[in-house]
Amino acid sequence: MSLGCVVIRILPATLLSLSLVNCSGAPSGAPVLTVEMPLHLEDHLEAATASGLELPRDPPELIEWRFDEPQPGWRPTSTLERRGSVETSYSGDALRVRAVRQSTWPSTESPVGAVYVELPPGLALQDWAYVEVRARARGPVWDIGVAFNHDPKNPHYYYDIPFVVSGLGVPVITDGVVQSYRLDWIEDWIAPEELEGPLTHLGVWFTGTREAEEAAIELLSITVVPKAAVYADVPSGVATVGLGDRLQRAILGHAPGRLEYRIALPEAPRLDVALGVHREDQPVTFRVDVASSGGAAERLLEEVLTDPSSWVQHTAHLSAYAGREVTLGLEIEAEDPGAVGFWGAPTVSGSRTSGNPDVIFYVIDGAGADWMSLYGYNRRTTPFLERLAEDAVVFESAYSNATSTPLSTSSFMTSLLYSAIDRFRSISDKIPDGVTTMTEHFGRVGYQTGVFVSNPFAATASGLERGVDLVRVLDPPVPTVSSQHLHRAFWDWREAYPGTPYWAHFQTTDVHRPFRPMAPFSGLFITPERRAQYIELDEAMDWEDTVLVERHALLQQALYDEGMAHQDHHLERFVARLKAEGRWENTILVIASDHGYPAGSGRSMPGHARDAPHIHPFATRVPLLFVWPGHIEGGRRIRTPVSMIDVLPTLLDLTGLPQPEVRQGHSLAPLLLGQVTEEEWEHGPVFVEMLLIDVISGELVGNMEVIDGRWGASLCVRPDDPQVEVIAVGGGDALFRCTESGYRKSRTPPRERLLVYDLWDDPLLERPINENRPDLVERYTKLLEAQVEANAALRALILGGGQSVELRPEQLEQLRRLGYIR
Repeated sequence: MSLGCVVIRILPATLLSLSLVNCSGAPSGAPVLTVEMPLHLEDHLEAATASGLELPRDPPELIEWRFDEPQPGWRPTSTLERRGSVETSYSGDALRVRAVRQSTWPSTESPVGAVYVELPPGLALQDWAYVEVRARARGPVWDIGVAFNHDPKNPHYYYDIPFVVSGLGVPVITDGVVQSYRLDWIEDWIAPEELEGPLTHLGVWFTGTREAEEAAIELLSITVVPKAAVYADVPSGVATVGLGDRLQRAILGHAPGRLEYRIALPEAPRLDVALGVHREDQPVTFRVDVASSGGAAERLLEEVLTDPSSWVQHTAHLSAYAGREVTLGLEIEAEDPGAVGFWGAPTVSGSRTSGNPDVIFYVIDGAGADWMSLYGYNRRTTPFLERLAEDAVVFESAYSNATSTPLSTSSFMTSLLYSAIDRFRSISDKIPDGVTTMTEHFGRVGYQTGVFVSNPFAATASGLERGVDLVRVLDPPVPTVSSQHLHRAFWDWREAYPGTPYWAHFQTTDVHRPFRPMAPFSGLFITPERRAQYIELDEAMDWEDTVLVERHALLQQALYDEGMAHQDHHLERFVARLKAEGRWENTILVIASDHGYPAGSGRSMPGHARDAPHIHPFATRVPLLFVWPGHIEGGRRIRTPVSMIDVLPTLLDLTGLPQPEVRQGHSLAPLLLGQVTEEEWEHGPVFVEMLLIDVISGELVGNMEVIDGRWGASLCVRPDDPQVEVIAVGGGDALFRCTESGYRKSRTPPRERLLVYDLWDDPLLERPINENRPDLVERYTKLLEAQVEANAALRALILGGGQSVELRPEQLEQLRRLGYIR
């Protein structure tokens, strides 16, 4: 430990991210820790006295292929013969892979190719950390990814490649220079039936840009990194470890090893911890003991574990030592020196000593406010929320900042627009380390933290597992029943870790595609016959037939509404149990959504224009309710437009925690606590964005939009080229991409660069008012262009990671004026 230790973030599907911290062994005069809040032992390694912690004598080897000489085991494979062909050749130090698009395949699709190799027997996906590929590329190459188990008869449903399982693509840098790419996969999305048995093949695939006739990439090496290889070099540290369907923040240690903490125990003290091992063939013995000053140590726990597929939860009661200063020892031992053991979220807590409230942030994925009876919808989809509104402040005009889960969730969990944190390059982007998430804000002051989601983009797929005590990403039989499964996981967590206060994030998919409501809500708004008709239409839909499209939308609406009623019912049961547990009076409950209609679908709901701006209420108007009995006066409705990025600063304000150094949201606490009236309140405009990197120009393109009181405006951000044409992609997202080529063109004529709407007289955004209000066109063009620049300046500041970043004085002044930095 005197050499320092490595903090590791370890996921079943992501790279092990390493950073050094001070973990030197604490001297005999080690500090005494107190338990005014739940004491997270993994956060106090610097205060522990460490001994042992042997590294393994025979660390596992990497599996590597280098292509500076032929590797005959690697073979080319096309996505499907109908899409094109793939050729390979050797060029000096690399294997060149060339994909050619079939002439009969639509010109708007990409050339896609892959190479694969047969794997030796006995390899399992859960043993691998990631695959690293060294490659170089020029020309129209878009992304690269990893896949498993070659099977031409069973192409992957998303990427249309002949593999059973695929990871997400990573953008390729096409400067002709050798680059290293870390290729991950997300086990949360891999159902057991998708990958039964061992791994048989490893594949690496890539895609060209759309409309390219062909694309090529040169592979220099492919390396498989097993998790054990990363553990092998780490004496001890903090890791987010996935065992089974639970990810726990844990202390990692190699046997034999021991950590000792000096702790002043509170009343009714207890230690809650989950134990885990890395390998079945390396049993590890875990021991916990406690000793008061000058007394003999008492053994509280001893267990031998051999199963690496799940955590084993334990509680060590310390009541006999209440109010005393003790030494708490955590020890691991194994016959095989270097064997790895995990102490999952080791937490010492006692009877409540803190007045901090519990916080529950409950996000209903894809729940549009327009489809809730709480907001005046004509079907009783949310009767419980209508009753809860009597105890809540309800925001009538709350908006998400994007129309997809990866982007909007990243924004409201950081109080930063997603283009300010570089989350627009690909679906596999993660929140950068220089940004503090909502979870981290609460975890760092001692809150117990839990995340319970059924959409991986609300957790592991976005890097939002960082710093969380427990993460559960559950895959229910159908999305419509997600709330039941997530609530059960939450109560299991509270039983295992009952310390308070806690912070919990839910993100349910009850109203998410494929829209299969379950009894007793199935049949509430649609007959079984019409439900069967929808399923038949959905599986073989002719999207050019406007009559069928409208019928499909009406049927889908009824199914969506039944899912909303299901969610509302189980939310009512959840709140009822909170009250029964005695925690309701000191709980802040926030109910919201990540975006509007139609969750997980490129379909349209009735009455919505597919090419409407993102500020259209069906797309981004979301529910937002705050409840805190005895602190927030209920029965109030606020009409002022607010943003989902306001949630984080509001919760920090309500709980008395410091605000982020960098933020774009505003605290709503003065409104909630009655310190100002709505008439006195000045919030500022609400921004909605849908921006990406254009694959042709490499520039930022898409839409930056604003809701500013009565007015709304949508700016098309595009390269400065008079020949560009407005192009829409993304199905229901209707993203106005401004590129010369490469994407499916919108059915509508090219739009003006800026569109302005009167939201009071035209709430469905059907009639731009550009001709009548040139003054507003000028005002909002300047405002939105300035916002794009401000986000770019923030992005440079954040990605600088504390390094020197060159910003013009006017950029810094703009960021301060906007309140984004202190």
